[in-house]
Amino acid sequence: MQIQIILVVLFLSATAILSKKVDEQHCEVCVKAITAFADTLSDDVKSKPEKIEKAFKTYCSKVKVDSKEHRLCYYIGGLETSATYAIPDVSKPLSWGIPIEKICRERLFKSNPQICDLRYGEDQREIDWNAVDLNKLKVKDLKKILSDWGETADFIEKSEFIKRINEVKSKYVTKQADKKDL
Repeated sequence: MQIQIILVVLFLSATAILSKKVDEQHCEVCVKAITAFADTLSDDVKSKPEKIEKAFKTYCSKVKVDSKEHRLCYYIGGLETSATYAIPDVSKPLSWGIPIEKICRERLFKSNPQICDLRYGEDQREIDWNAVDLNKLKVKDLKKILSDWGETADFIEKSEFIKRINEVKSKYVTKQADKKDL
């Protein structure tokens, strides 16, 4: 009886160790950027690694300079100034249908651990437009939203910033978010 209990405890502890929870922030920039890139690919491009490589270079050329995504493109080799060329480590697994999380957290991490060191700061996280109350944000944050969108932000009053954000957010907020007036 004691042997059975010991075996059950050992089995449960081994299972708990092997099924450790994946840290959602581990490689978060890579996962988000590669997912955004993969969503832009057509079906015929997704099956050919050469076309994926070309499309990735085009994607990287359009990424905002000095952003985390730009740094990721540099590490992978999607920029002209990149010192390395690891695009095949992305294009081939993507063409085979390997999950993006696995590509970033395992394959790219092995070739260059700096890729997974990229993290978004609190001010760079995606805004949940369904839950955010613009009236509770600081003027600094409202200015940053408008400047990230490339909109003018030469206002004085907080209410003017909120009004401008509500006017233009339909252009910048994805269709999934509820566009209720905040």
